[in-house]
Amino acid sequence: MKYSKDTILIFKYQKYVKHFGLVWIFLFLLFSCHSNDHTLNLDQNISQKDSIELNSEDSITIGSDQLSAYEGIISNKHIAIVGNQSSILSTGIHLVDTLIALSHNVVKVFSPEHGFRGKGSAGEHISSSTDPITGLPIVSLYGSHKKPTMEDLKGIDVVLFDIQDVGVRFYTYISTLHYVMEACAENGIPVVILDRPNPNGDYFDGPLLESKYKSFVGMHPVPIVHGMTIGEYGKMINGEKWLKGSVQCALSVIPVLNYNHQMKYSLPVPPSPNLKTDEAIRLYPSLCLLEATSVSVGRGTLTPFEWYGHPKFPTSEHTFTPKSTEGASNPKYENTKCYALKPAIDYSRKEINLEYLIKSRDYLTGSDFITRKSFFQKLSGTDKLYNQILSGLSEDEIRKTWQNGLDTYSEIRSKYLMYN
Repeated sequence: MKYSKDTILIFKYQKYVKHFGLVWIFLFLLFSCHSNDHTLNLDQNISQKDSIELNSEDSITIGSDQLSAYEGIISNKHIAIVGNQSSILSTGIHLVDTLIALSHNVVKVFSPEHGFRGKGSAGEHISSSTDPITGLPIVSLYGSHKKPTMEDLKGIDVVLFDIQDVGVRFYTYISTLHYVMEACAENGIPVVILDRPNPNGDYFDGPLLESKYKSFVGMHPVPIVHGMTIGEYGKMINGEKWLKGSVQCALSVIPVLNYNHQMKYSLPVPPSPNLKTDEAIRLYPSLCLLEATSVSVGRGTLTPFEWYGHPKFPTSEHTFTPKSTEGASNPKYENTKCYALKPAIDYSRKEINLEYLIKSRDYLTGSDFITRKSFFQKLSGTDKLYNQILSGLSEDEIRKTWQNGLDTYSEIRSKYLMYN
């Protein structure tokens, strides 16, 4: 694909573009329309020194930033984008806005849990709508409409998937990926995943999902923390034939450059309303199991998933009182004081921490603790952990029961890794 000199400046000076917004792109394109005799081939006529600065050897370059790597796939095609508020380039500008500004034919947006702008509460019904900025139809893939229909995909030539994942089985964006791939496979539409780093990609851990507990918060036989980027995960879904009827999707992955799984990666945008910080994202795999108990993980506070508490916990210097807010409507213990514990963050610990469950078990008894047994089983992917926690097993005793499953998963995972 060819760009005018002015359009090329978008890429060359993208670190400045993010401070001024989408208007810069449209201004550049407006001027470029009057200089069609000054086109250049981006790949052939721009030196490495002048190309996108994020391609330096010491910088991570996400898939969506590598426009030249997927422009050939989307040129002159009717494009659908599966995205949300995390679908931004390094410019700070959304993928949808960027591609429209570059005259690509984006015709529809699909949005996951929490919606296209990422403001809905967990589990909140999100209706299909129209994007007020672009006028594009937004089709919600949550609630009763998790899988695109044939009608949803009518007229679509290619689907781009660009959502930031956090590497946890019950984080529902990988379930949305499953259904998108399945629908596209059934309708002969290729899918391109624009890959992003996994902030919890340096380990995998937890019990494997048992098929009887399959749900939207766990669809595949993987541990709670899967240790893959969303691109690698998509390859695994395809390769292991986990889609309905063992169909396989025409899948491409635009890989992250200069990335490996041991890198610590700070997300530029919260991936969902209650994962606001790096600390919350690191604690999420361990603390989320408490969502099925009577314990609060701080939804309705300024720092959800950075602490956990209960009105009946021992008196503590840390307290919080949840309030109903955007992204956390009607939180557990709304307007009630909770005594809280604040876990320390240890990035060298590459495993789920069961201490928070066990401490809560010891502080609370009977029905005061696990209040939604079936949900706990879905989150953990097994009935074993429920029984182990209530029977008083130690963390070491519980962890030993995971090992055979983790060994099996390790062999499967290794076939699809794209990064060290």
